[in-house]
Amino acid sequence: MLAKRNWVPAECEKRVGAIAAETAGANSAQIADRITALAAQTREIHEQECFNLNPATNVMAPRAEAMLASGIGTRPSLGYPGDKYEMGLEAIEEIEVIAAELCAQVFDAQFAEIRVPSGAIANLYGFMATCKPGDTIIAPPASIGGHVTHHAAGCAGLFGLTTVPAPINADGYTIDIDGLRALAHEVKPKLITVGSSLNLFEHPVAQVRAIADEVGAKVLFDAAHQCGIIAGRAWRNPLAEGAHMMTMSTYKSLGGPAGGLIVSNNADLAERLDAIAFPGMTANFDAAKSAALALTMLDWIDFGGAYAAEMIAVSRAFAQELDAAGLSVFAKAQGFTNSHQFAVEAAEFGGGQAASKKLRKAGFLACGIGLPIAEVPGDMNGLRIGTPELVRWGVGVTDVPEIAALVARALRSDDPAGMAAEVRALRGRYGTLRFVGG
Repeated sequence: MLAKRNWVPAECEKRVGAIAAETAGANSAQIADRITALAAQTREIHEQECFNLNPATNVMAPRAEAMLASGIGTRPSLGYPGDKYEMGLEAIEEIEVIAAELCAQVFDAQFAEIRVPSGAIANLYGFMATCKPGDTIIAPPASIGGHVTHHAAGCAGLFGLTTVPAPINADGYTIDIDGLRALAHEVKPKLITVGSSLNLFEHPVAQVRAIADEVGAKVLFDAAHQCGIIAGRAWRNPLAEGAHMMTMSTYKSLGGPAGGLIVSNNADLAERLDAIAFPGMTANFDAAKSAALALTMLDWIDFGGAYAAEMIAVSRAFAQELDAAGLSVFAKAQGFTNSHQFAVEAAEFGGGQAASKKLRKAGFLACGIGLPIAEVPGDMNGLRIGTPELVRWGVGVTDVPEIAALVARALRSDDPAGMAAEVRALRGRYGTLRFVGG
């Protein structure tokens, strides 16, 4: 049985221990039945019981999801198409090329690296392709949603990089350009990263690139969250603005399988990324995921513009409704957001995670986020809300007032669980996926 981990928070380890003990005392049939039931429960939570307000997740198109159970994921695919190590991969290697080509088309890129297990590992590949241990990078801090992978506790630190937090423009929730120029000339970074876990307005990528050129640095744009609105042409393409590469998760606003993707227009960089992937760190990879990703890209080619526009429209309407209900929505003076995400200042609810746990009882799924405002001790100071899954399930601008009113009620309620049946009934109206083919 799993041993107790003293370094894990006590409440978390208590939960782990209880599940492990139950598993250890069950037979194979009982465990299999439990896993099947848990999978069904997960679908019920996300597709019947709750509205998913978390921008870090989405629902896959059925035809893409079907590829994950197609039986091809167990076939190792080592080497370049046309010269695979194992035989019998003629069909799989065609899938790989199709997936890469479609990713390149969607993101107006010349090179697409699909052999990436996650968005975090995509960032690691980017760090390895541009830096060596001991180098310095500049990255957005947590106060504007900077992701842990760019910092000491994540891939950057584990690879041996020193991360210097970028100066911030709090009003625009992005990097302060004048401060960045001064800092870059001082610390001489090998890499400057842009993009974070909450993106409200477009980032000044072209200006960052100009600064990077002054000090001989590369620019990595982390599009883990905003890749959908970039794919849908609602935001400018960071590659066209000067980013040397763009990393992303493929399951968030993009709505594809769990995994990562790197696109670039720089041949030297693409060559280094290729060597990291093969024969370096990926080697064999999941052909079923590649097929699911390819079908996801077709949806962006066919429906991406409409989907991205609707995500942003619903996000702006949602923020406006919560503001009208008296909640402190971040960046009001700037119009709240111009993306598929926005944030609520969460101090009055005990913090972003405390607010999220309260919303969960009512039937809304969300999470906390860092904002450049006063801290909330023991919690995050912001509540992050996003619209990718709402919109895919058919929520439009005209639906927002009713949903937002319930969110505001739940946050202020002494009994949010008492609202669960009402929320579930409303969720039942939205059962047809939009912006998907087949």
